[in-house]
Amino acid sequence: MPLARTSSVGLVGLQGHLVEIEADLSKGIPNFTMIGLPDTSVREARDRIRAALVNSEQSWPRRRITINLSPATLPKRGSGFDLALAVALLAAAGVVPASALGDTALLGELGLDGSVRPLRGVLPSVLAAQRAGLHRVIVPADNLAEACLVPKVDVVGVASLADLVGYLRGEQCRVFIGAVAEERPPLPGPDLRDIVGQAQGRRALEVAAAGGHHLYLQGPPGAGKTMLAERLSGILPRLDDDEALEVTAIHSVAGVLPPDSPFVRRPPYESPHHTSSTASIVGGGSGIARPGAISRAHRGVLFLDEAPEFASGVLDALRQPLESGQVTLHRSGGQARYPAAFQLVLAANPCPCASPGGDQSCVCTSLTRRRYLGRLSGPLLDRVDLHVTLLPVTRQALLGDGVAEASVDVAQRVLAARAAAAERLAVDGLRRNADIPGPALRRRWRLARSTMTGVEAALDRGLLSARGVDRVLRVAWTLADLTGAASPGRSELDEAMGMRLRGYAA
Repeated sequence: MPLARTSSVGLVGLQGHLVEIEADLSKGIPNFTMIGLPDTSVREARDRIRAALVNSEQSWPRRRITINLSPATLPKRGSGFDLALAVALLAAAGVVPASALGDTALLGELGLDGSVRPLRGVLPSVLAAQRAGLHRVIVPADNLAEACLVPKVDVVGVASLADLVGYLRGEQCRVFIGAVAEERPPLPGPDLRDIVGQAQGRRALEVAAAGGHHLYLQGPPGAGKTMLAERLSGILPRLDDDEALEVTAIHSVAGVLPPDSPFVRRPPYESPHHTSSTASIVGGGSGIARPGAISRAHRGVLFLDEAPEFASGVLDALRQPLESGQVTLHRSGGQARYPAAFQLVLAANPCPCASPGGDQSCVCTSLTRRRYLGRLSGPLLDRVDLHVTLLPVTRQALLGDGVAEASVDVAQRVLAARAAAAERLAVDGLRRNADIPGPALRRRWRLARSTMTGVEAALDRGLLSARGVDRVLRVAWTLADLTGAASPGRSELDEAMGMRLRGYAA
């Protein structure tokens, strides 16, 4: 048969597009032509496929070969089309039956020895194939567990091109038929039991987890800022099926998905170094931008330690994703949209010298302190719900015999508060207090004027912006959910104000 068709998937960000590959073998001077907007890596597939065919005991067709990738308007990037291109050539040459390729998508990179190598982004690619109506997907054997996460599609894993040829011919060969693997329980992470003292910091961490609020921790070295941030994801509720599938797809595209545990159930935790570039945090790269740290932290925690040391452009780039929960990156190769609904945790020392003795041994001038903390812009901090100052750990707390509360106990209260918020907000299609729009806070969930006197006074004095008022109200609702109250009272609003305005007194 001189013409054959196969299917594969091209990714643009997290969005997969079905690509039809046509291979035509005609008479004439042997030549190879590929059309349909292939990039350099796709064009180089010719040499990889030729070597893979020869080393798999198959012959390279000595004909005039024309390969068409459609839709022609979609840029094709990456080596994931290798397997589909090779099988299309073999089907056109009559080596494999074309009837065996119907309703099938092929994904995989070929080595020169004919081996099929794993890819990034297999999960969103298989999802795209399923949505396009295909019922079978052939993937590299190393990506089998990841591909099996998609329901209602038959997944076949292959380790070599020779095995795939035998499978398509109906011969006995070494292929792997996919089945949903049993989920492994996550390994235990850092526990709140390890933190001594810092009752205010632990309280703020619990409130942040219960309502999905952003958190700013300021304190001297050794106060426990990093330890608290590392334990936030451990008290967050586990991701449900839809959330886990979304997070797993992002990690698959980013190439950070663990091969032994491909389904991400625990909320992710990202802690980039303060020298990280804007592209590494927000996302970037040539062609189609790849997800950055804020997208890898989707449904989880993004922790910026030593936050004032980050470049101002990096910090200001977080402002728009904090509001919208997603980031759209435009590059020469097109635009990519990634979800970025993360919880931001900032940590900072009170001054550049970071003296463990606090104000008594600090050598920084007031101007130096203002310049240092001024690197965290007002518009960024205005988007952070909780501002907490940690004091040095006392000798009594450090050397005492008391046992701190464990993460599992805090997580139970967080789960109960989340359930209460989800039940109350179901009418608006929301699940967390941090997601309540400002107009809904002031209309549907309006509080009595008698409980709002402190908030109104802070607004009149310029201590709170309009956005700040909304964030105080959201935190107050979270505090009410933690205590089981039907709505926030004066005590919850005062505590929320205290966590918003350091040094605030009711």
